[in-house]
Amino acid sequence: MPEAREVEGAGVSDRVETLEFQAEARQLLQLMVHSIYSNKDVFLRELISNASDALDKLRLESLVDKDLQVDTADLHIEIEVDKEARTLTVRDNGIGMSRDEVVGLIGTIAKSGTAELLARLREVKDAAASQELIGQFGVGFYATFMVADRVTLLTRRAGQAGGTRWESTGEGTYSVEAVDDAPQGTSVTLHLKPVDTEDNLHDYTAEWTIREIVKRYSDFIAWPIRMTVDKPGEDGATSREEQTLNSMKALWARSRDEVDEAEYKEFYRHVAHDWADPLETIHMRGEGTFEYEALLFLPSHAPLDLFAPQGRRGVQLYVKRVFIMDDCDALMPNYLRFVKGVVDAHDLSLNISREILQQDRQIRAVRRRLVKKVLATLKELPAESYRTFWSEFGAAVKEGLLEDPDNTEALLELVRAASTNDPAELTTLRDYVGRMKDGQTEIYYATGENRATIENSPHLEAFRAKGYEVLILTDPVDEVWVERVGAYDGKTLRSVAKGQVDLETDEEKEKAEAERQEYADLLGWMSGALADSVKEVRLSTRLTTSPACVVGDANDMTPTLEKMYRAMGQEVPRVKRILELNPTHPLVTGLRKAHEQGTDSTALTETAELLYGMALLAEGGELADPARFTRILADRLARSL
Repeated sequence: MPEAREVEGAGVSDRVETLEFQAEARQLLQLMVHSIYSNKDVFLRELISNASDALDKLRLESLVDKDLQVDTADLHIEIEVDKEARTLTVRDNGIGMSRDEVVGLIGTIAKSGTAELLARLREVKDAAASQELIGQFGVGFYATFMVADRVTLLTRRAGQAGGTRWESTGEGTYSVEAVDDAPQGTSVTLHLKPVDTEDNLHDYTAEWTIREIVKRYSDFIAWPIRMTVDKPGEDGATSREEQTLNSMKALWARSRDEVDEAEYKEFYRHVAHDWADPLETIHMRGEGTFEYEALLFLPSHAPLDLFAPQGRRGVQLYVKRVFIMDDCDALMPNYLRFVKGVVDAHDLSLNISREILQQDRQIRAVRRRLVKKVLATLKELPAESYRTFWSEFGAAVKEGLLEDPDNTEALLELVRAASTNDPAELTTLRDYVGRMKDGQTEIYYATGENRATIENSPHLEAFRAKGYEVLILTDPVDEVWVERVGAYDGKTLRSVAKGQVDLETDEEKEKAEAERQEYADLLGWMSGALADSVKEVRLSTRLTTSPACVVGDANDMTPTLEKMYRAMGQEVPRVKRILELNPTHPLVTGLRKAHEQGTDSTALTETAELLYGMALLAEGGELADPARFTRILADRLARSL
């Protein structure tokens, strides 16, 4: 490791040295002040985190070294402000540092005190103590220069007689001085820059500012964070009172049997900013090579921004009770964005600002476990709770069938859909399969804007007549996931509005073949007359009462999906569909007879257009030329009077 070196001729005495920062440290200081942190308030988080580390290390050291004479009865962190001098001090009575450690940890960045302590922990195999560490002292310490013109550090290592004072303006050099009467632990005093609201430099001597920062970032630190504040009395006089600023109540770090429901609900309101109680609480602990705790909640109602492109995620990330980030999308997939709560990891790969999570093997492993736990919890919800959940979040969960192929089977078990089996109750896919008719090999579904439109669609006529159940899917995402998934439990998912429908008996198939021969001329003529609008005209096996319907080829894109892509700015080729005719309907039989008799071709063409337009309207589609359709219809009605 390159060592800090004394500036030639700069020494003040044999007790004071002026040293240069390591080159990399100088570069990091400049980055820290100008660009690394997006929020300057985090300097206090870093100082408190370092202080918490120091207290953790002292507790461990006192357990390992029985000869170390230290008092651990009141380990704490103290914040002190001097408004006149514009200084802020963060003080702890933890392990402290020797002179060499000060130079090594602050003057350079190649050394990590945490890495050394982790090696010690492996030697002593203290499982409880191994959960106590956050990060590298020097890196977080540099954040102070964002808000301070000068920083003074006073420290004495536990068990040593003398202390060390370190001071710097962050410009490239720092001074180190031996001090005889330093208290055990470390204090960092910041000589604050002037307040500059445009540069987000707040008044860090203001009590409310400090309270807000501690509450946001360090509320769950295990050690008390204290500050002496002014307290107005009844007679108008002001007294000074020491108060603890953090709650220290990290519910996720306690076992489930130690936390009551009222505490869970209160914490949910804190993290979710929600007035309602959660639908379900998930409290879990991950152990093994990578340890973490998670306290997650399923809300009882959807937020207004659930489907907004910039909608907020729900999971906060902590590392050793220190808040790192909101909306941690690395820990929860987008389709579970409604899950609220906290994940507290014991050791994560973070960048030096602790703001951006590195995508590493550990994070992916945690994400997999969290997702599986959430999906398993959803599967076990009581029926009434699940009905509430699905009505609020079902559309979002179905997005997972597009995004998360590893959990497709689990997600399909969660799907609930309306069906023709029951006008009120939703069904599972498994229950649908259990009700399938003998010999049925496909799961039939219909998509559309709402249930009424789908139920009145001519596409369902033959299915209803023959007693086949059809799923009714009305969410926009349904158009996509059924195509992507393709099958459930070995049964193909089949749209009633696409491809040929095979519901006929052998006798019915023979009759249909005879009708095709009978209608061959009409079908050929209509295919030509409507060539600009349809791909083909054929006889239908899915119609019983309507004269015609429009269907797609088995692999064609649906009109709804076409519109969705165009709404997103993606141009897709127009897909021509197929017009199917009901050979038993009087309008179709009359049209065939008129064509055979050589009736006026213009009138026949207009009738064919009307038939096609009615088929489009019956399924909730849109006419290409509504004015022409209404004119032809009006003329026909006038002639009939």
